[in-house]
Order: sequence, then structure tokens, then C-alpha cells
Amino acid sequence: MFAVATLLGLAALGTAIVWKGSSWLEDSANKLAVAYGLPAVVQGAVIAAVGSSTPELASVLLATLVHREFELGVGSIVGSAVFNLLVIPGLAVVIGNGGVETTRELVYKESLFYMLAVASLLLTFSLAVIYNPADTAGVRIGGTVSRPLALFPLALYGLYLFTQYLDAAESGQQADGSIALARTWFWFVVGLAFIVVGVEALVRAAIGLGEAFGTPSFLWGMTVVAAGSSLPDTFVSLTAARADRPTVTLANVLGSNTFDLLVAVPVGVMVAGALTVNFANIVPMMGFLVLATVAFFAISRTGMALSRREGWLLLGLYGAFVCWLLVESLGVVSVL
Repeated sequence: MFAVATLLGLAALGTAIVWKGSSWLEDSANKLAVAYGLPAVVQGAVIAAVGSSTPELASVLLATLVHREFELGVGSIVGSAVFNLLVIPGLAVVIGNGGVETTRELVYKESLFYMLAVASLLLTFSLAVIYNPADTAGVRIGGTVSRPLALFPLALYGLYLFTQYLDAAESGQQADGSIALARTWFWFVVGLAFIVVGVEALVRAAIGLGEAFGTPSFLWGMTVVAAGSSLPDTFVSLTAARADRPTVTLANVLGSNTFDLLVAVPVGVMVAGALTVNFANIVPMMGFLVLATVAFFAISRTGMALSRREGWLLLGLYGAFVCWLLVESLGVVSVL
């Protein structure tokens, strides 16, 4: 019990460090967006999203290169994506002013592109199983994701950035030259450095908890690392919601998830060279992500707004997700 308490304390410390780094990052991201004259959707989907997604990117790189736990990194990405889709909009509605309006641009551009990101990552893993089958101990259905395969989702993210660039070019929004760019970029980088340190603590805690309970570490990656690393997204989005900027809130959620799926996971492969995935574990995780995606899209489309009742529905669905992982950890069910 002492070891478990120590690991939970380490996770709490890592979360606090990530939180502090995210506060600097959020403030710097907002100033940079204003300084460069970016529209609200681009600010949320690119600047804030990429910055606040650094914990997820760090979790993949650290888990893969330092701890040789690629599936823990993938688990943290999927868990973070589920957290972002269900918890952040839910909290924004429940804690905020009682409702978050959506726009057709968010629903039909950001949401649909994010759905494409989910499908493309699952397709990448499927192609790995078909063309690069892996015969590894403990892997029921495995495949090796190579660098050429990892280029596919990265290229798709390049297309995403191109569409955002076109939106920024057409917006006509003026840049603000009064902001000190060098100082702003400095605090942006310091925030990212704090986040990396905090994520390392979260990854170590997840691996330790997996060993303590005799369960796969990626289960803890989907909860401990995912929730802790999603704090920047939560901070950025809730701050935007309270400031009556719901477009930034939802655009940050979708843009962050798009970055996580199309960049964070492939970058881990590009750096390592080739990584093996257990398809039998990946499919159930991605399956719940698809369920969360469908629920988010359906709710955000109805009435072009998220009501308080719908916010509680999203939070309840995340509660079901955590309960599923809990019974998996206790060995009651063995889907993963």
C-alpha cells in the first residue's frame, strides 16, 4: 500500500507540474494568436491545440524511447482523446454559463476532419497487421508500424494545417504589434518544459501502478497519464468558455485530438524507426473512442449547442469509460 500511495503521490506531483506549465502555455498561446492576427477557430485548432497537446506528444516519446512502452503511449493518447471529447465540453457546460454554442464550421469541418483522423490511425494500425505481421510473445494479433506507414497520418495532418492556413489568410484579422514576441515565446517554451517534466512523472507512475496491480501499464496510461496530460486542454478550454469564447473551447478539443492522433503517435514511430502494436488491445480502445466521437458529434449538432443536460450525459459516458477500465484492472472482464 505504501508503494501505491507513493506512486499516486508521484502522479499528483506530475499533474501539478503539468498544470503550472499549462497556465504559462495558455497565456502565451492566446497572446501569440493575437500577435499574429489569427481567427478564433485557428487559434483554438492550431495554436492552443498544438501547445496543449505537448503532454500527449511527450507521453508517447517518453514511454517509447525511455521506457519501451509504446502501447502505454498509445493508451494515453486514446484516453486523452476520450477525456477531451467527454469531460472538457461537459465541464464547460456544467461549470460555465449553462450552455456552449457550436457553429457549422466546427461541426462540419473540425468534427468531420477529426473523425477522419480517427479512421486514418485505425487504418494505419490495420495496414501494419496485414502487411507487417509481428510474431511477438504475448501479442495475439500484432503488426509493426513502420516509418512509411507513419507518414500517412502525418501527411493528413499537413492537409489539415493547409486548410487552417487558408482560413487564416481569408479572415482578414489584423495582427497586434504591441505584444512582445520574444518574451511571449520564452514563456511558451518554459511552459512546455514544465509539461514534459510532469508527464515523465505521470508515465513512471502509470508503469509502477501496472506492476503493483499486475495489470498492463497501458490501462493506467488511459486513465492516470491521460487525465493528467489533458489538464492543459482542460485549462485552455474552460478559460475560453468562461470568457464567452465557446468556439475556442470546442476547436481546441477537436484540434488537440486531431494533433494527438495524426502527429503524436506517428512521431513516436518516426523517432523509434518501427514499433509493434497489439491489435487485440488497440481495437477495443479505438472502439470506445469512436463511440465517444459519435456521441460528441450527435450532441454538438442537435440545436447547434450543448445544453447542461447534454453536458451531464457526456460526463456520465466518461464515468462509464472509467468503470470499464476499473473492472478490466480487477480482472472481472478481459476485453483488453
